[in-house]
Amino acid sequence: MTDIVAFNRRSVQATVAVVEQITTADLDLPTPCSEWTVRDLLEHHIVQNHGFAFAATGEQSELSLWHPKPLGGDHVAEYAASAEAVNQAFAVPGVTEVGFWLPEFSTRVSFKGQQAIGFHFIDCVVHAWDLARAVGADPRIDEDLAEACLPIARAVPDAPETRGPGKAFHAGLAADDDAPALDRVLAMLGRSPSWSPGR
Repeated sequence: MTDIVAFNRRSVQATVAVVEQITTADLDLPTPCSEWTVRDLLEHHIVQNHGFAFAATGEQSELSLWHPKPLGGDHVAEYAASAEAVNQAFAVPGVTEVGFWLPEFSTRVSFKGQQAIGFHFIDCVVHAWDLARAVGADPRIDEDLAEACLPIARAVPDAPETRGPGKAFHAGLAADDDAPALDRVLAMLGRSPSWSPGR
């Protein structure tokens, strides 16, 4: 079985490394998430980190906990704090067996930790790429991380309820079977691997 906690920790570290390169002047740049700027994406990812950290306790939360909040004066420190929170929460022994309540997905059932951490893992990998591409940085996604994302990406429903404007992922795009793993993950989740701010 994939050590999803270890993979997730590395994906979080990748996002931290990218965020450390983002300046205040970059915050209003467009990203591959067509409705989101760098600022919007950071606000989304910070609240996701804190939300998943809370969910790892097995407690239910209100949907309001998952609503993004405006960035403060130091986006690098704010993101790093959220990353540390989720890494610490996922490091608790037995976390993969905890029932995660994720109200953005369902308010009726919980998700086994192994699956829920997979959701966070792929979110980190894809958004690390989003942020890096927006500011011209290296996303630092190792090939084994991208390979581990492939089965998770294939399992994300490609339907209007889960894809489209205001959602983290758009409708899937075609990709060659022999394309790099990260390119295939990106295409499955609605990104063009050739995206750049000027296109």
